[in-house]
Amino acid sequence: MLTVDFDRLGVGPGTRFIDVGAGAGRHSYEALRRGADVIAFDLDAQELKGVEEMFGALEVAGEVPATGTGSVQPGTILDMPYEDGSFDVVLASEILEHVPEDDQAISELVRILRPGGLLAITVPRWLPERVCWALSDEYHANEGGHIRIYKADELRAKVRDAGMVPTHQHHAHALHSPYWWLKCAVGVNREDSRLVQAYHRLLVWDMMKAPKTTRLAEKALDPLLGKSVALYFRKPA
Repeated sequence: MLTVDFDRLGVGPGTRFIDVGAGAGRHSYEALRRGADVIAFDLDAQELKGVEEMFGALEVAGEVPATGTGSVQPGTILDMPYEDGSFDVVLASEILEHVPEDDQAISELVRILRPGGLLAITVPRWLPERVCWALSDEYHANEGGHIRIYKADELRAKVRDAGMVPTHQHHAHALHSPYWWLKCAVGVNREDSRLVQAYHRLLVWDMMKAPKTTRLAEKALDPLLGKSVALYFRKPA
């Protein structure tokens, strides 16, 4: 389940790509399959062990082109251990809403990107996120949880002020918004809701089968209900 458009980012053989806040690695795997030189960077060293194992499994399965390399690096977005301009593409997906010092984090993302390189940032979209917060404190008020809700214009201005040029914007994952509204309504950690279970099965089926009908439906609904907003920027040469 990808939130960003890898074709728009131009990720391909030899691209120096870092996935900041990689989590379970979904975007890192896609970059590796495209032959990029990938670093999965995250605060959670334990989760990165699973990402590293999957990198190896993808290579064994023959899904990694000869140019592709994958490695992991634990650390904080506020002080990343890389030289200025180290990467062609920097991705930060669903992370800034967790970081109190978001201006410092944005500065680091910009710093490690080469001049002329591309930055993609995704965060929960304001309206679907606002509904979740209204329905449930449990959804966000926990250790490591969401501490703010961005409006796209606000986030775009922050990144522009850090020296980047906005290039594009889109929304993603419209089918996931109702799922989270249901979870928030019945209890985020409640496992016995039949309605939530049924919707989860639908999402899993959709992700595994990727039928054309739901892809078209989600694309049509994304501008209205998309759970995430993706912003793209270029660093001036």
